[in-house]
Amino acid sequence: MKILWVKTDFLHPTTRGGQIRTLEMLRELHKRHEIHYVAFDDPSNPEGLRRSPEYSARAYPVPHRLVPKRSPQFAAQLITGLFSKFPVSGLRYQSRAMRDSLAKLVSEIDFDVKVCDFLAPSINIDDMDGWVLFEHNVETLIWERHAQTARTLVHKKFFGLQARRMLEWERTVARSAAHVVAVSDKDEQIMRERFGIHHVSSIPTGVDLDYFERPASATRAYDLVFVGSMDWMPNLDGTRWFLSEVLPLIREKRPDCRVAIAGKNPPPSLIAEQKDPLISITGTVPDIRPYLWGSAVSIVPLHVGGGTRLKIFEAMAAETPVVSTTIGCEGLPVEHGNTIRIADTPGAFAAECLTLLFDSEERARLAANGLELVRANFSWERVTRLFEQTLRSVKAPAAQSA
Repeated sequence: MKILWVKTDFLHPTTRGGQIRTLEMLRELHKRHEIHYVAFDDPSNPEGLRRSPEYSARAYPVPHRLVPKRSPQFAAQLITGLFSKFPVSGLRYQSRAMRDSLAKLVSEIDFDVKVCDFLAPSINIDDMDGWVLFEHNVETLIWERHAQTARTLVHKKFFGLQARRMLEWERTVARSAAHVVAVSDKDEQIMRERFGIHHVSSIPTGVDLDYFERPASATRAYDLVFVGSMDWMPNLDGTRWFLSEVLPLIREKRPDCRVAIAGKNPPPSLIAEQKDPLISITGTVPDIRPYLWGSAVSIVPLHVGGGTRLKIFEAMAAETPVVSTTIGCEGLPVEHGNTIRIADTPGAFAAECLTLLFDSEERARLAANGLELVRANFSWERVTRLFEQTLRSVKAPAAQSA
């Protein structure tokens, strides 16, 4: 197949779950199909475009400057966004250059199928008919949960407004797309109920089992590790909840508990808050595997859901047992006490962590069960074959306008 694939960014350096999911699927598809990849170019990141031949036959960089978050320009964008029908998370990616590039490509090349990766690029597509919407979250649900968990009235109002706009936008795009791909059965069900669509199917995430295979030489450096980009609000919110409400309870029984928070772009406020020498906030790391191999337990303390949950499958592939909130593992085929430990209150979460920290046999049992789960069901080759079947079922009209 000749596939047009549009995303907001190139895939290297690969630091986010959505990037990993796309990269691994495209690497598999690239073996058998002709991928044309379109994304915004970041001049400060030449690696992105340079490595695009790893997963595409041809790449098309589109100039666009994203306003940095926590900057005066971003604040101005937020204010301007209050008067738009789109949520601010979509407005950041609105681009005449991208709109024109996509229109030109689909008028000149007869693609078999067109894929819009995440909701955001759709802001530059006039007509989603003939496109597959490749979702990694139910974006509406994330904003609704932000509104529910906001601590101030101003934040509740802001997130509530964004949630309503996101619902209208996401529902409209999903209804007009040729097909929608959800990341889990749970997300598929939500989309059917909230968006009123039937042309949706779920394709699970995968994991590179060979890449994460635990070496015999792995040594323990930390007790607990949380892996996730700190510029994504659910991860940051979960980190703060764990450090302020859960870790003190763990320290009552295990005072020397060592914690690693491994993820890019931690805000200065998070770094400033943590003066504890037993807490390591790493920022960007070149390789996440040593942190998984070197920790007794991987934690997923999320209270705002959404996403690929790659961190859970990666921990399982690394044979590191997982403690998660219900939302943190939402939509995954995991079982409390068998492949994972699940807890939602500070006391219960601390208790599950302590059980595993003090019981090496239970750690080994949970880790072995988790590894077997991903080994049997979630290799990237297996997952991509399912996605490939979905793409083949969608017939993209030739030379359809973007």
